[in-house]
Amino acid sequence: MDDAAPLPTPGAGRIRQNDIYTAGIHGRTPRVPTDFAELERRAHDAMSDRAWAYIAGGAGEGTTMTSNRAALDRWAIVPRVLRDVSVRSLGIELFGRRLPAPVLISPVGAGGLVRRRADVEIGRAAAELGVPYIFSNQGSAPMEDVAAEMDRVRTGAPRWFQLYWSTDDDLVDSFLGRASAVGADAVVVTLDTTMLGWRPQDLNIGSLPFARGEGIDQYTSDPRFREIVAERLRSAVGGDRPEVSLGAIRTLGSIARNAPGRFLRNLTAPEPRASVQTFLDIYSRPSLNWDDLAGLRDRTSLPIVLKGVLHPDDARRAVDAGVDGIVVSNHGGRQVDGAIGSIDALAEIAPAVDGRAKVLVDSGIRTGADVLKALALGADAACIGRPHMYGLALAGADGARDVVANIIAELDLTLGLSGYTAVADLDTDVLRKIG
Repeated sequence: MDDAAPLPTPGAGRIRQNDIYTAGIHGRTPRVPTDFAELERRAHDAMSDRAWAYIAGGAGEGTTMTSNRAALDRWAIVPRVLRDVSVRSLGIELFGRRLPAPVLISPVGAGGLVRRRADVEIGRAAAELGVPYIFSNQGSAPMEDVAAEMDRVRTGAPRWFQLYWSTDDDLVDSFLGRASAVGADAVVVTLDTTMLGWRPQDLNIGSLPFARGEGIDQYTSDPRFREIVAERLRSAVGGDRPEVSLGAIRTLGSIARNAPGRFLRNLTAPEPRASVQTFLDIYSRPSLNWDDLAGLRDRTSLPIVLKGVLHPDDARRAVDAGVDGIVVSNHGGRQVDGAIGSIDALAEIAPAVDGRAKVLVDSGIRTGADVLKALALGADAACIGRPHMYGLALAGADGARDVVANIIAELDLTLGLSGYTAVADLDTDVLRKIG
């Protein structure tokens, strides 16, 4: 809808439905489609080839993306009738904060491909809904700017921070300190991207956003990262003469445009180009292991959530190590082709965790019915990834907000139509496995 959406309230589904139908009386239709297939189709038309490849693409042949949907489709909802469902509650509690719905907005790197300073607009959308936005470590705006916009909309609006574990420990500490300073409720450590997966859609057009300075704003705004770049420049001793080509000139323009400071200065200054190369060299740590994790509790007081867990043994070990939560995720099918669907993994992991830590899930969640299935299988909340980016492509912050508002509205209606009044009451009794 065009006006700022309120926090999800009891009856959120019928309220949103009625708002859309009332607007229809006056000939107005939603700016973002209410079904995922049409949303995806229209977003494809709205995005550049590079944006679509990065946001919508998957690893290898895309079979993990297919598995994510197949895993959800193997579970069918079995509604119950003649129950009073006139009053319903979607509220949950995560890490001491009461949330209006069991939904978070996932981090998506290089969102600037879709909309300049995308993270600020997504933060605004999340704040209007009152649901957490997990700030992307590979964001297109500094976390401080996103937090300020969220607080402008709703003071203290919930936000988390995603951490990619760099090879530079001081940079990790700097990110953690900044996340705490902007009021993050948790730090989400992404474990499944210590290296980029094989992504043919990007490879076929030779497009790596970060090499063009896109999606590295958390780094270029960080004092420790700038120290690393300065140290590298001081120790530089010449080097090979770079190849001059039209593509290289365009890339330089992109780097200059995305770097802090004035565009004309950035075209000739060494720092922007050095920042890109430094990022590519240090952003991830392939050697990351359980020993590294053991020291994380001493480095931050924030709740620690591990993202990318797919095996129940890893989930048990994480809980034994004292983490506060896990995100069952295959990175939206973007890292390993042929991996297990996230919902199939959730069905094994939730019993293994057995309530000792919070369990969230992402990858393949598209609708309110999908969220209900995830909750019934043991998730405490679900994270929305590609859908909100598609809404962003179509209508900016309003589009991202409306896509998530639609998912929450459908969850509310599906909850009641299935015979339940609170998401806390959902369990596998509402589901049947059909394949």
